[in-house]
Amino acid sequence: MNLMKIFVKSMLVDNVILIQYLALCPFIGMTNDTGKATGMGFATSFVMILATAVTYPLYTYIMQPLGLGFLQTLLFILVIAALVQLVEFYIKKAAPALYSAMGVYLTLITTNCAVLAVTLNCISKNYNYIESLVYAAGSAAGFMISMIVMAGVRDRMKTAKLPAFINGRAILFIAAGLLSMAFLGFSGLIK
Repeated sequence: MNLMKIFVKSMLVDNVILIQYLALCPFIGMTNDTGKATGMGFATSFVMILATAVTYPLYTYIMQPLGLGFLQTLLFILVIAALVQLVEFYIKKAAPALYSAMGVYLTLITTNCAVLAVTLNCISKNYNYIESLVYAAGSAAGFMISMIVMAGVRDRMKTAKLPAFINGRAILFIAAGLLSMAFLGFSGLIK
């Protein structure tokens, strides 16, 4: 498959948040500020691409030949947890304000189902190493787009006059549903 096709499809057509409904915790929890959403998007994107770069060869060259394919979920989670720790140490040192703003959500990247899903999808779709990295980069870009767009929507909602019964989480889920429906428009983009 064409690499550009894989990238665009994973970014827009099969968006991990708005189409596959994965990673909704950071999507709702970290989008109240554009800066935090962008920081979370970069951190998760970095882990997503790095996890794919590590898990694909691990699965292909070690687990498969040894007949340990049934352990892929367990080992992938361990790899992702280790990578998140590295990212957490780096952000704590390089950007302490972002580290404190992210709080518990940074460590939740470990259990972010989107990161695990991307690594598992690369195996299930029979992508080679380059295609897997492109798929992970596209999924990471889609994650980032979703986070930033939702942060923008939430910024606009702060100044909007909304009825009292819809304020809070209700309007967030309505907005998320509308964004998801908008992204369904990309479904015919690539077959």
